[in-house]
Amino acid sequence: MTILGIESSCDETSAAIVVDDFVRSNVISSQLIHQKYGGVVPELASRAHLQMIIPVIEEAFSRAHISKNDVEGVAVSFSPGLMGSLLVGVNFAKALSLGLKIPLIGVNHIDGHIYSTFFTSPVPEFPFLSLIVSGGHTRLILIRASFEHEIIGETLDDAAGEAFDKVAKMLNIGYPGGPIIDKLAKKGNPNAIHFPRSMKNSETFDFSFSGLKTAVLYYLRDNSLLPSDESSKIDDEILADICASFQEAVVDILTSKTITAAKKFGVGGISIAGGVSANSGLREKMKQLCEENKFSLHIPKFEYCTDNAAMIALVGAMKFKLNIVSDYTLVPVPNGY
Repeated sequence: MTILGIESSCDETSAAIVVDDFVRSNVISSQLIHQKYGGVVPELASRAHLQMIIPVIEEAFSRAHISKNDVEGVAVSFSPGLMGSLLVGVNFAKALSLGLKIPLIGVNHIDGHIYSTFFTSPVPEFPFLSLIVSGGHTRLILIRASFEHEIIGETLDDAAGEAFDKVAKMLNIGYPGGPIIDKLAKKGNPNAIHFPRSMKNSETFDFSFSGLKTAVLYYLRDNSLLPSDESSKIDDEILADICASFQEAVVDILTSKTITAAKKFGVGGISIAGGVSANSGLREKMKQLCEENKFSLHIPKFEYCTDNAAMIALVGAMKFKLNIVSDYTLVPVPNGY
């Protein structure tokens, strides 16, 4: 089975070819234009998708060494995401499906992240708990069986990745914030500053990161560390300690909630997916806790952590095998799932 996947939900234009669950190509075009704004500008993102979607798809076919006529279905992320960005991918997928007379398969972007761990052996055994952590989403999802999901917790405000980006902007260290903070944190003391762990001990499995973000802002203000302009820099040692302490707080919240939920629902395995699953601190802490509590841990390879079309194609293949396809009334749903 040969499936073309298309992903354009935010600021990554991606196309992939998956043949019998094996990734033949996975092309990702990142939009660097957003760096100077410290976050994604929706209108600029959709324009970039329009410019890049054809060359990205052509490159995916070239790397896979197959032609368009070999494709048996086209899968596309239709929700959640930015409306303009989703429109580009969905409309292109519809046109390709119609022109090649092959099935159209709408894929939820969150499902893509959930099943991205299926590229790595061994795959999680049902039921398992999936922690989705990215710039737009922080959710704990109980996966009982294929496409039988229950959201048991989610963020009430900022997503974890969004908190990383906003703190990085406060520190004037660039965008996206996650990789930069992770790198600096390795040089700092995670116990130098005790930032709050919002809702860590609450009775629900929901998350909140806005208070933590505000605590970092107050710490910078109270210690006269807020950069006054783009050229202002914080002392390297102090900066590393702030990054390490902030990251430690985020990781503590994510891991403690996940482990507690895994025990409550009696699952055998835990998966982490989404852009923040590439964070070294989160990976190390979750690995330690899973070993202590005898849970299997499943994390995608780095190339499948961030938004990518391979995960969309894989879910598309899974749905195609179950005869779950879409018609041409498929429309983007920005806030679905």
